[in-house]
Amino acid sequence: MIRWRSPTAAFTVAALFLTVTAAHPQSAKPTAAETKAVRDCAAKYADDLDEVERNCLFKLVAGPCAERTENQANLSQAECHTVEAAIWDSLLNEAYRELRDELDKDQQIKLREMQQAWIASRDHTCEFYHHKIRGSVAVPMAAACMARETERRAMLLKSFSGL
Repeated sequence: MIRWRSPTAAFTVAALFLTVTAAHPQSAKPTAAETKAVRDCAAKYADDLDEVERNCLFKLVAGPCAERTENQANLSQAECHTVEAAIWDSLLNEAYRELRDELDKDQQIKLREMQQAWIASRDHTCEFYHHKIRGSVAVPMAAACMARETERRAMLLKSFSGL
C-alpha cells in the first residue's frame, strides 16, 4: 500500500482520484491482465534492474493507456500512471514481506525504519513536481514519479531477498 507522509501529496492524489473517477469512467484499478503482464516482466528481468525499467516500466500499462485518444488530458494521463503504480505497489509489498520474513527481529526493525525513510523521500520527491511546475502538467508527472519510484523500490527489496 502506498503510504503518504505528506498531507499535501495525499490530498493532491485524493483530489485527483475523485476528479478522475468522476470525470473518467475507467476504473482506477489495474486489470488482472495488466497485473500479470507487469509481474511477468518484472520476474523475467529481476536480475537486472535497468532491464526492468527499460522493458517493464510504463511499457505495459501506463504508456499504452496514456497513448489512447480518450486519455490525452492530464488527469487521464495521471490515472494511467496511478494504475501502474498500484501494480508496482503490490509487488513492493510482496517483496517487503518476503524480505522481512528472512530477517531477525533487529533486522526487521531496520528494514521498517529504512522503508519509512524511503516513503518520506519518495513523497517529497514526487511532490516537488507540484512546487516546481505549478500547473496541471505536474499532476501526471507526479503520478509517473510515484510509479517509477515504487517500481525501483520493489525491485531493490526483491534483490535483497536471498542474500
